Amino acid sequence: MRPPSLPSAAAVVATAPPVAPPAPSRWPAGVPWLLATQGVSGLADQALLLVILGLLQAQGWPAWWAPLLKLAFNLAYVLGAPWTGRWADAVPKGGLMAAMNALKALGLLALLAGLHPLAACLVVGVGAAGYAPAKYGLVCELVPPARLVAANAWLEVTVVGAVLLGAGLGGGLISPGWAAGPLAQALQAAGLALAWPPAQTAALLPLLALYALAALLQRGVRESGAAAGRPAGPGAGDDPAVGPAPDPSAGALRTFRADAARLWRDPLGGLSLAVTTLFWGLGATLQLVVLHWSTGHLGLALHQAAWLQASVALGVVAGAWAAGRWVPLAAARHMLWAGVALGACMPVMAAVDRVVWALPLLLLTGAVGGLMVVPLNALLQHRGHQLLSAGRSVAVQGAFENASVLLMLAAYAGLLALEVPLPALMTGLGLAVSALLLALIAWDGARRRRLLRTSG
Repeated sequence: MRPPSLPSAAAVVATAPPVAPPAPSRWPAGVPWLLATQGVSGLADQALLLVILGLLQAQGWPAWWAPLLKLAFNLAYVLGAPWTGRWADAVPKGGLMAAMNALKALGLLALLAGLHPLAACLVVGVGAAGYAPAKYGLVCELVPPARLVAANAWLEVTVVGAVLLGAGLGGGLISPGWAAGPLAQALQAAGLALAWPPAQTAALLPLLALYALAALLQRGVRESGAAAGRPAGPGAGDDPAVGPAPDPSAGALRTFRADAARLWRDPLGGLSLAVTTLFWGLGATLQLVVLHWSTGHLGLALHQAAWLQASVALGVVAGAWAAGRWVPLAAARHMLWAGVALGACMPVMAAVDRVVWALPLLLLTGAVGGLMVVPLNALLQHRGHQLLSAGRSVAVQGAFENASVLLMLAAYAGLLALEVPLPALMTGLGLAVSALLLALIAWDGARRRRLLRTSG
């Protein structure tokens, strides 16, 4: 399916992104089911990471294993990016989502059977990596551009809501009360010879039920009707500023490199991809930083720290809702200032040592993050869908965002191993984020002024 011809890069930057006529008030059929499926499956993913972390902590594993678990989960997004986008374009997206959800459940079953936790996280990560292009691509196909920010806001609410509830659920499953509860007692009485003790097995089994529930909800997700297996041909959507459109019939690696180069060279696509890449790397690191900070500086137990971590996700939900309601696609770039505020919150957080002050600060941190990422994520999907295709553009986005996650988590693990004080680490990270966002704001402003002078 060939995308429509694109305007020149100068025209794209000098004017607002194209906006479709007002869309109907109701969502297309299947979108609510898609949101529900994503929410339940993501809930299981997030809780699983926290539960595995609790299992390792109970067995005395060192703290630097925590970022390695997240690193293993996100590794598949980067390594599989040249193929996952092509798969999402070549097959019905609902079917692919169902298959990837089944793979996640298989990874959990393998963990119960004795697979190493890092390997289990990698298997679940493969399922999540294949799930993402299908999910976001289906949204781009079902929802018109006029409602894409709102759709992304709701999708982001389900993603971050899964983080929020996953933190709470994971904290509950590794709490002493659950470890001594009826399920653990029943497993103890049954004498099942599983790889983990009954109390730890009892923390994993409810997550298997969540993957099964996601499979049931998946049956309500409808296909968009867009042709599968026929992505844009060579020359479709050529633009002198970003180069000719890649030929999707070429090899996977070659096509992926061309897709990435085309998206980065696009003025709006490159800006939004840079911001979302930075945000998701920071967000993944911040999840673990909050846990470490809560247990080390606020004196909370791990299951209590998980609830405090959830306050960041609650703030992101509030910011995402506000962005979906009040920020149009044409104003997405103005939300870069929210990213500057996000970085500024981290040095303040490093100085806090009481829960009563930590809670509102974490809520504020999440809210400014949601305000920034939702409009820019919608802008990136809009441009990526025009320049490439739904699956291929999301695969490029996922590769760079998760490469950022891997780099930041590896750096975080290394700094922990070197015993760098956490307040210094948090302050340095926050200031670096604010400086990078200010540099992007200055670069974007200078580029727009230059293009306006050229066009005038």
